[in-house]
Amino acid sequence: MAKHLQDTTTLRNGVRMPWLGIGVFQVEEGDELVQALKFAVKHGYRSIDTAAIYKNETSVGQAIREALAETGLAREELFVTSKVWTADLGYEQTLAAFDTSLNKLGLDVLDLYLIHWPVEGKYKEAWRALEALYKQGRVRAIGVSNFQIHHLEELMRDAEIKPMVNQVEFHPLLTQEKLRSYCRKHGIQLEAWAPLMQGQLLNHPVIAEIAGKYGKTAAQIILRWDLQHGVVTIPKSTKPGRIAENAGVFDFELAPEDVERIDRLNENRRVGPDPDNFDF
Repeated sequence: MAKHLQDTTTLRNGVRMPWLGIGVFQVEEGDELVQALKFAVKHGYRSIDTAAIYKNETSVGQAIREALAETGLAREELFVTSKVWTADLGYEQTLAAFDTSLNKLGLDVLDLYLIHWPVEGKYKEAWRALEALYKQGRVRAIGVSNFQIHHLEELMRDAEIKPMVNQVEFHPLLTQEKLRSYCRKHGIQLEAWAPLMQGQLLNHPVIAEIAGKYGKTAAQIILRWDLQHGVVTIPKSTKPGRIAENAGVFDFELAPEDVERIDRLNENRRVGPDPDNFDF
């Protein structure tokens, strides 16, 4: 179990991915984003998650360059993720989208590249492009996002390389138990987006009660719950205090009975779109 902010899980191909990172969904290009990411790196974060559709890859790239210059860290010490958007799914389109993202980020190699959503009839060709990029050494690991079990089964029917990561909505009201079990069985690392349900869980009475027991915040309890389930997590924040708070989850462990209490909160409730009913 992760004991430090820079502890990693090892993906199927041997690449090491930090258990905790910072997400930048709904954060616009600009100085606020640059400063937030620089603070995160200086605080010890080593994983940054963005996507083409977030339209902030240029600022993410600037933050990476400035953070490396100011800290003396090597590029290889950071783990950078981006995603191909639905409009760019398809073999040639995905290759072009990857080039665009890499140029905006100012990087030579991406650590993880994901198919953002499982658009029927398109994601298999996009996966073929990801496999090509992986074989060329332009990305260190490849995976998917928002894929349900049937999407994974269909993808792996023809894939040469299994997805290494599946990034999905995951929080105490959406525990994805069957999907987690399936991914464990197939060596696919599950990663959580919206781990705090975009802030909706921070005042939940059960989580607040458990937080009081441990002298932690509700956010810290939820993120620790993620980690104890073996789920990589990438909470979003631009506020230094919250970024630091989110990292304060490595000095305690939830008792099994508290993990179970949180598990029982599941309502299969989403804050984002349902992958099976999303109008792409």
